[in-house]
Amino acid sequence: MKSFLANCLAIAFIVFTFSCKNEGNKAREVDLEEANLHDYISSITWDSIKSTKPEVSVQKVSPGLAKVLFKFAIKDSVHQNDWKVTIRPSFAPEFHWAPHLTPTDKNIIAQHVFRAPALILANKQKQLTIIPDLDLIGKTSVKWYMDLDAPSNTLTLGVSNNKVTEHVLFERDSGMIIAPPVFEFGFYVMTSNDSSVVSDPWRKPLAFLWEKWGKPLYDDGQPIKGNLEPYAKHTYDWAFDSWKKSVWQEFSLRGKKVGAPVFIVNVTQSPNYPGDVNEREFRSIWNQAWFSSLRSAQGLFRYARRTNNKELLKKANMTKELALLFPQRDGLFPAVIATEMEKVTINGKIVSKSKGWNDYYFGNSNRNPIVTWGDAKASPYHLLDMSWTAYLMLTWYEELEKDNRLLTYGTKYADKLISLQQPDGFFPGWLDTKSLKPLGYLDHSPETSLSVTFLLKMYEITKERKYLESAEKALNAVVKNIIPVSQWEDYETYWSCSGVLDSMLNKKIIRNDAFKQNTLSMYWTTEALFNFYLITKDKNYLHTGQRVLDELLMYQASWQPPFIPIHALGGFGVMNADGEWSDSRQSLFAEIILKYGKELNNQEYTERGLAALRASFLMMYCPENPETKAQWEKVYPFFNEKDYGFMMENYGHGGKTNSEGLGIGEFTIYDWGNGAAAEAYNRMLDHFGEGFVK
Repeated sequence: MKSFLANCLAIAFIVFTFSCKNEGNKAREVDLEEANLHDYISSITWDSIKSTKPEVSVQKVSPGLAKVLFKFAIKDSVHQNDWKVTIRPSFAPEFHWAPHLTPTDKNIIAQHVFRAPALILANKQKQLTIIPDLDLIGKTSVKWYMDLDAPSNTLTLGVSNNKVTEHVLFERDSGMIIAPPVFEFGFYVMTSNDSSVVSDPWRKPLAFLWEKWGKPLYDDGQPIKGNLEPYAKHTYDWAFDSWKKSVWQEFSLRGKKVGAPVFIVNVTQSPNYPGDVNEREFRSIWNQAWFSSLRSAQGLFRYARRTNNKELLKKANMTKELALLFPQRDGLFPAVIATEMEKVTINGKIVSKSKGWNDYYFGNSNRNPIVTWGDAKASPYHLLDMSWTAYLMLTWYEELEKDNRLLTYGTKYADKLISLQQPDGFFPGWLDTKSLKPLGYLDHSPETSLSVTFLLKMYEITKERKYLESAEKALNAVVKNIIPVSQWEDYETYWSCSGVLDSMLNKKIIRNDAFKQNTLSMYWTTEALFNFYLITKDKNYLHTGQRVLDELLMYQASWQPPFIPIHALGGFGVMNADGEWSDSRQSLFAEIILKYGKELNNQEYTERGLAALRASFLMMYCPENPETKAQWEKVYPFFNEKDYGFMMENYGHGGKTNSEGLGIGEFTIYDWGNGAAAEAYNRMLDHFGEGFVK
């Protein structure tokens, strides 16, 4: 074991190289007390690699930023399961941040989730940030990792094979080989005693990551070069032409012809698939916080208006009519319309098939704590879903056409919503569909922020102060209770595919001093704060919103990992307990990032917002994405031009990827994939102009 005190980090523009003698288990320390870095780090220790002596250099790059580098000369391949560097801070942090949860000593933060990798510690006086040297990852076949143990005040960086043990947590695995001739490992150390930095602990790391790795790639045209118009065209050609038989759903409801793209399709529904269709989930159309047919229809409306396509405009309006026909009960309304399903045997194989729209029912999202992934008919009302749909009705009314039915529908819901507001300002999560009483899940959560945005829009349109007053009370509840402790818990955090740590609702994971958290609620909150600032001109809300935005941006890819065979820059992950890259939520996030960039005159935000928009199309199967296209064809060799536009919602969801197609999925959710990406593109064209977006 070798060690040195990392006090040397503050010495300006000097490189120290230490030749460390082998003294068995005795740790050797380098005495650099005069540098006074014991205020931040008490020691850095590292594991041995057989009897090899590393060269260890510490270089100050700029004030508050230094680089530590280990260099081992490897003569023969070394079989070693783990190698690590341990950093022990010299102060007591009150704040901890890491990109992924490691609830036990077995867990690690695998490089698979290195989107904007950093370990951050802070108290009211100082901040310490450790950032892996991303230039060194991929130079050898070893896999990097990090870890944060809050109770022991220890940070770890290292290399080891890893395995996915739960969806999605990582553990060390055996079998690592460190190959000759050289093994290099390094990281950057950022320090600060500036109170303004401590108030937003993510800002400086984000700026550094983007300037060093993100911006050069962005300036070179990543993640996608050129005009985005072909991607929108692929989307609509796919949904309404080549895959129309499977995607477009058209039927009569209460005497009106309505329609929308189906919730989900999979590769068995391709016109090129050689086998029988097997529908992945129940055939349905959703107006929910993820999967919103009304949101996608707005994008289709804008595209049809711009291209003078009367047939697509007709389809967009059919989806609007469908949304207006979701029945209201005391202002409340369901989120899903679906068909009954049946199991049938075709060619000796049991497959799932819809009974058709003559046998429909209304229900709600089955991603909830009552019937998780169960029966939509038995699922409760979700205020979040209703607030999102009602908000979209208002934006349609405000930006597309003054259909008074949209405002009337939204007003009925708004009046019911404010009657449900709790004394502390929050809105409840789910309501029983019979009693309309709260069910006690997420009743004090940042899901409230989306209702704030809806109520602010109601105030803007109607000028009725009751909506503004309710929104302010709700927003202040989130600012007071959620933001200081980063309790970003929403329905996706616990009742989606990531069921790991699902018993930790309202509880921190002690080892990481962190909640299981999700990016959707960060987005809803940063948008609500920005919208409230626009109305009130109170800059406290703008600055608080920027803090939340920066926390959100720690889930955005700021570089191009060498272990991912598709472009990744600008794409978002989902949460600190899942594995996605380039998730469809980036199409939702892109515009608010741009708005902060414009308001704060921050070019980094502008570039990040545009990168997020472009990343929204990264997973599309089409000739404009040659790297992605090749991965699709490795898994589904029957794909051809009839499948252009097919787009999985994300990449690497399960925590593993390779160049042979591992990480590629098998379905498209139009309203959380290609249709959502096209909507964002068309909306931002209208808001910012062709010259800015294209």
